[in-house]
Amino acid sequence: MLHKVIFMTQSSKSKKKYFGTDGIRGTANTYPMRADMALKVAMATACVLRHARNGKHMNRVVIGKDTRLSGYMLEQAMASGFVSMGMDVVLVGPLPTPAIAKLTRSLRADVGVMISASHNPYQDNGIKLFGADGYKLDDDIERQIETKIDLDLSEDLVSSEEIGKASRLDDAPGRYIESLKRSIPQRGSLEGLKVVVDCAQGAAYKVAPQVLWEMEVDVTTIGNTPNGRNINDGYGATATGKLQEAVVDQGADLGIALDGDADRLIMVDEKGNKIDGDQLMGALALWMKEQGTLQGGGLVATVMSNLGLERLMQNNGLDLVRTDVGDRYVVEHMRSHGYNLGGEQSGHLILADHATTGDGILAALQVLNIVKHGDKPASEVLKVFETVPQLLQNVRYEGKSPLELDSVQAEIKSAQERLNGFGRLLVRASGTEPLIRVMAEGDDSDMVTEIVSDLCSVIEKSNHIV
Repeated sequence: MLHKVIFMTQSSKSKKKYFGTDGIRGTANTYPMRADMALKVAMATACVLRHARNGKHMNRVVIGKDTRLSGYMLEQAMASGFVSMGMDVVLVGPLPTPAIAKLTRSLRADVGVMISASHNPYQDNGIKLFGADGYKLDDDIERQIETKIDLDLSEDLVSSEEIGKASRLDDAPGRYIESLKRSIPQRGSLEGLKVVVDCAQGAAYKVAPQVLWEMEVDVTTIGNTPNGRNINDGYGATATGKLQEAVVDQGADLGIALDGDADRLIMVDEKGNKIDGDQLMGALALWMKEQGTLQGGGLVATVMSNLGLERLMQNNGLDLVRTDVGDRYVVEHMRSHGYNLGGEQSGHLILADHATTGDGILAALQVLNIVKHGDKPASEVLKVFETVPQLLQNVRYEGKSPLELDSVQAEIKSAQERLNGFGRLLVRASGTEPLIRVMAEGDDSDMVTEIVSDLCSVIEKSNHIV
């Protein structure tokens, strides 16, 4: 069976000044991730949304964060910016990103803010913005905010009588936990499953073990002692070693690895093997098809998803639609084309019947439900396709992108010809770093290795030319 070879040199979305594919991100207390910048982002966001509502008064903003030390600084700065524009701020403290999206809707807020750098180390931080509908703000709104950030907004400040106020919502975790429990049909129990959950010393360190306990899971928790500096440090979805060991040592049925803001999920089977987002999406798609709940005739993934997932979908009469890298683009396509399942190989899983963004805990509960009803161990239930050999390497460059050079273009063409339609090649520039990402996959692992090695070598040599 022939498979499409995909070649991309850059993101299909034009680059923005501050916002990347997942908000604004950088090293804490260094531009642009400083308190003064956070203040301006809040003020600019309020201005843009006020204009979008034709001057209609906006009442409320929800602000959450993960467990990074710098979260205190950015939280207070953003709260100050919003109240100066006449908005009331609801502070909910450390909670997962999807909880903020959900609370923004349920509290009838005008905007939601998550302060997090996801899977990055504690020295970094970031700002993610959600609209009143719980979805990430679209590119056009973010560009308008960027324009306002660089302006003097003093004339847009409200009068002293109209300054907003800030308060804390103590029952925010409980609201989120109840919404997660409602995602299981008939609020069914998951009793009988033994699970280890790794909270990455991050935003889910309280709610993840709590919801599992309330669903009657025999749960052991690791990575749940955050100190402001240990988020993602040797724990979580990007460092699963400790979880893999714990699952085997304790004879658990499954391991759950979340990242710093818990919008990502990687799992571990009873043998200690990692289960990535592609396998989880495949298992969810087949289960939802069987239950009659899968919409759109398939699922939406990105160009990074494995060819094996594509073949699984085809063999089961389902479609796999690929988007650019970034869960926001997956969500956009799902919304516009009627899909209710999508995600990324890295573990961002979107279940649109229950959430507006990737939710690691939500996805974990759905997978646990599949395993409970599967009458087989997780290693059998969740390995739904054979992974096609795939290799990704990054090449750092200086100056202009080497993808513009004839020598690099010629090597790319040669690689495409070597794959001969039986694999995929993806070559793209990173949207956040001076990196060229080279990914190839195909049934011949030796060929895949040679193709990536040869192409990276040509790109590296081009550093002396560009």
